[in-house]
Amino acid sequence: MALLKASHSCHSNSFSDSSSFSSISWHDRVARIRRYSFQTYLEQKTVSLSLNRSLLPPVIKAEEAFSRNGLYTSKDRVDILSEALPFIQRFQNKVVVIKYGGAAMKDGSLKAGVIKDLVLLACVGLRPVFVHGGGPEINQWLSKLGIEPRFKNGLRVTDAPTMEVVEMVLVGKVNKSLVSLIHGAGGKAIGLCGIDGKLITARPAGSELGFVGEITFIDTSILATIVQAGHIPVIASVAADKDGQAFNINADTAAGEIAASLGAEKLILMTDVPGLMRDRNDPESLEKQIDIKGVRKLVDEGVVAGGMIPKVECCVRSLAQGVRAAHIIDGRLPHSLLLEILTDEGAGTMITG
Repeated sequence: MALLKASHSCHSNSFSDSSSFSSISWHDRVARIRRYSFQTYLEQKTVSLSLNRSLLPPVIKAEEAFSRNGLYTSKDRVDILSEALPFIQRFQNKVVVIKYGGAAMKDGSLKAGVIKDLVLLACVGLRPVFVHGGGPEINQWLSKLGIEPRFKNGLRVTDAPTMEVVEMVLVGKVNKSLVSLIHGAGGKAIGLCGIDGKLITARPAGSELGFVGEITFIDTSILATIVQAGHIPVIASVAADKDGQAFNINADTAAGEIAASLGAEKLILMTDVPGLMRDRNDPESLEKQIDIKGVRKLVDEGVVAGGMIPKVECCVRSLAQGVRAAHIIDGRLPHSLLLEILTDEGAGTMITG
């Protein structure tokens, strides 16, 4: 299922330049149609958008308004939809597990864009499953309580007071906030964590990490029901053991295991880096596509280290269990989800089996 990705290119987002719409990059095309079509459509609520509605009516409604302003022509719109069609057809009814975090969670405009892109993917027939952490917000609340955050090998050291904060913030605050944002964008979502429906069963990952858990079992029956009903599951990375003790689960790992259990088409990890890079100071060293063997070589060479290790490990593990492709994408790039799924340009690194 590997897609060869062309190099990224940057163009002006202005509609007033003289370049032909058909000659600009997919990055600009996605940005334009999202900014001037769906965003305005959703904000003005011209049409009530739901996961069961066809994508075409809102586009036509938006086009009527935007054509009057001379922003783009009907032919431009048709060209965009025509070029996106093969990707939409390829991933129709396919499960895509997305791990959300990093800058895309902290920046308000990026967050709004991610949520609307998520709803858009659901509208065109994909079946997204949204898994999230909440590191920055957890750190903020720990700071308020005078608790110093500690990490080991990219994992949060979680003592009992920290675990209380993690559960409160992830399950009670971040999760419900994301569900509300999805509803506000016209989608339908159900928020839950790994404890609900025994979705994720865990055990201690090691005494030095405290209440950090490693996953022992995934029961996706509750997710299957939610997805089949046309809703977007929004999952906080908190689980419990057989006795009900809560554990903090690395969100990347949780997303990877859920993707494997669901037999997902794609696992997508949103990060604060362009992808896997041989030289973190050289954007040209980005590995746009790499296989498992290549990833392991980067780890052995020390190129992949720190917080990236759990990310690549969960990607490799999910691929070994049947996920078709795993992606580490730059969540700081607007509309990176659309670029990675609906274009061959991409927004990061694709890892294949």
